[in-house]
Parts: sequence; C-alpha cells; structure tokens
Amino acid sequence: MADVVVISNTIVRPESYNDESGRVKIHLTPWDLFFLRAEYPQRGLLFPQPDPETNLISQLKSSLSVALKIFYPFAGRLVKVENEDDGTASFYIDCDGSGVKFVHASAKTVSVSDVLGPADSIVPDFLNRFFPANGVKSCEGISESLIAFQLTELKDGVFIGFGYNHMVADGSSFWNFFNTWSEICSTGFDRRNFSPLLLRGWFLDGIDYPIRIPISETEIPNQIVVTSSSLQEKVFLITSRNISVLKSKANGEVDSDDRKISSLQAISAHMWRSIIRNSDLNPEEVIHCKLLMDMRRRLKPPLEKECFGNVVGFATATTTVGEMLNSGLGWAALQINKTVGSQTNEEFREFAENWVKKPKIPNHVAVSNSIIVASSPWFNVYGNDFGWGKPIAVRAGPGNTSDGKLIVYPGIEEGNIEIQTCLSSLVLEKLSSDEEFLKHACVV
Repeated sequence: MADVVVISNTIVRPESYNDESGRVKIHLTPWDLFFLRAEYPQRGLLFPQPDPETNLISQLKSSLSVALKIFYPFAGRLVKVENEDDGTASFYIDCDGSGVKFVHASAKTVSVSDVLGPADSIVPDFLNRFFPANGVKSCEGISESLIAFQLTELKDGVFIGFGYNHMVADGSSFWNFFNTWSEICSTGFDRRNFSPLLLRGWFLDGIDYPIRIPISETEIPNQIVVTSSSLQEKVFLITSRNISVLKSKANGEVDSDDRKISSLQAISAHMWRSIIRNSDLNPEEVIHCKLLMDMRRRLKPPLEKECFGNVVGFATATTTVGEMLNSGLGWAALQINKTVGSQTNEEFREFAENWVKKPKIPNHVAVSNSIIVASSPWFNVYGNDFGWGKPIAVRAGPGNTSDGKLIVYPGIEEGNIEIQTCLSSLVLEKLSSDEEFLKHACVV
C-alpha cells in the first residue's frame, strides 16, 4: 500500500562549522558503552500538511543546520581506538561537524488516516519505511551519523521520523534538541538567542578514561535472527481521569506512609498485571518489569536537568506470575516503586566501578517474560511546531523492538498518556478485549 520513494539523501552540517575552532572530544562512561550494541531508538511525529507555498525541505535543513551548531555532538562521529598493547578498544565522540543524515521521501498514496488507522487497529507495518535508521546499531556511529532524519510527504500530511545513537544522548537530551530545532524553524530565531549547550561534563572519580574494553566485547556477534512476525503493536490511551483512579487505587492498597506511588508507577503496574494475566504463563515463572530512568537529579552532586548526554539507568522489579496474579495493583506498583527508589547515586556509581573491572556489553536481546517501559510522558512531544501546526500523533519506529516493549508518550490532550505496546499477536488480542484492563485504558 505504501509506495515510499526516496527523493534525496543528503548530509546536513552545523551552520558555519569551522574545523579550526576547536573540536570537542567526549569520553564515554560505562552507561554510554552499555548501549554499544543497541539499535538506534526511533520515533516519529505526524503533522498536518504545510501550505503549498512553504519551502519545506529548505526550511527544515537550514534550521537543522542552526540547531546542530548548538547541539554539536550529534553532528560528530564515534571513534574507535584499538589498543594493541593489551588487545582492547576505546571509544569517544569526536565533535568534528561531519553532519547528519537527512532523507526526503514521498508516499503520496498514504493519508494521515492510514497512519492513524481505524479504531482498535494495530500500528501499520508500512510505517517502518518512514524511519531513517532501521537496524543501525550504536557501534556503527563510526561511519553512520549519530542522528538521522526522514521527512516523508503524505497525501495530506507529513511524517518526520528520526533515530539517534543512545551512546550520545538519551530521550531527555534528544527532545531538548528537537524542541530547539522546531522553535528555530518556526520563529527564525538565531542560535545566539539560545543558551550554549551544557555538556554532561561528568565522570567518576577513580575511573580512568578512555575506558578500555576487550575487543571481543566491541564486536557484534552473529545472532540467529528470530522472526518478529508474530509481534504486533497498538497504542493505548489512558486518560487523566483514569490515571488519577489508578494512582488513587494503588496508593490506597499500599500500607506505607513513606512510599507514594506515582502516576507512571501505577500505570506501569496496570499494564504489567494486565499483560501477565493474558500471557498464559505458569505460576512459578519469573517475570520482570524494567524501567529506564533519568538519573540526572539522583546523582551527587546532581546534574542540571538540561545537561546533554546519556544519563539513564535501569530499574528492574522481579517477581513470579503466581505472586503477581494473587496480589493487587498496589502490590505490583509498590514493587516498581521500591526498585525505582533503589536507583541511588551510590548504586549508580557502584555499577560503574564494578563494570570497568570486567566490561560486558549486552546484546540487548529482550529477557523472556519481561516488559520494558521506555520514554517518558513528560517529554515535550506535542509542543513541536515547525511553522505549519503541531503534531497530530507520535509513533515509535523500529529499534530495540521486542515482546513487552512499552513506549510511553504524553497524550495529545494535556494530562493523558499514550503507550505504544509491542506484544505477541495472541497476547495483544487478548489484552484488547480484557474488560478489567479496558476499565482504565482504550485503543487509540
């Protein structure tokens, strides 16, 4: 159905880049290197159709060039140094202004309604072709741009897809960049009106850098390709009213004065319990709920919220199917709350100190019987206006997609939350007709 034609594939470089102005070298932490084999996370925004008079591509490229002058690490490349003296390799980001990939494509047979799909429908497969970094892994940032964009013109709208290297930035830093780009494009503001980039500029005392990793750990192993044809995706909406109901219910079931269940913890618990209930697992099977967390304010001293880089940690709650199903929403939310609370400055540092002693790069293959909650409902997604209107919808693209992956966004209406949910088709079908689950959620 979707005949996607690539019109151009170009590189956009930072505005007025001067190679002699001093190139910044960014050393990588254990949390950056943890993502060495991970695919680029990909997201996309669906927009209304711009005025035909709009010089769309020219405006986007020129404003992107200005934005890259501010967020210059994205325009660099990853550098791998092989240390022959001990058979290890080291990596750093060279902010050399090489530029970023920008694809201009057309899919004039596709309408906005096709992308959104009818009510209760799965996310259409053709959407994968609207993204620019399918299958690209972080370690390929040596030759691939560290962030990539694809603008696809539709019959009655446009879709801007993007993928970025998780070693360079996390979701918080990416959306700060995207918000700045859209503002520059819509207002014509010069980059001098924006504050200089605040780099993470932080490394652990007692850990030498660049960190040396056994070369065997830096190579991508040959993996048996497991077909994902049985996986499907749907976007579920939880309204602000239902969020309040879930949060109140979870806190009402928790007998603790010093622990308060947050909205996201209550929602994650509701999703976790509902998915497990519909997965036909044995009671004794071990299950996990993993959450990606922004650690900036948890470090000591804390980092500024706006600092650029990758500063995420994993919080993992673990239990059994039987214990989960025999307990209530509050109990499940409390397990998530406790593991989130355990992600302290000390825990974060201890992981890094132990990791550098024996570096191990995960293959980022999903752990069986897990759900992974990524992204955030607090990112400024729907505030991005390039000059022709705010987004109609947000969608996740290919990239670390796995059974149980939940991508959380703010809803288009303030206070709502949307969750793009990837599950096996059988579990997703059951979940979509689960009356207990649908008391607090609906399909977008």
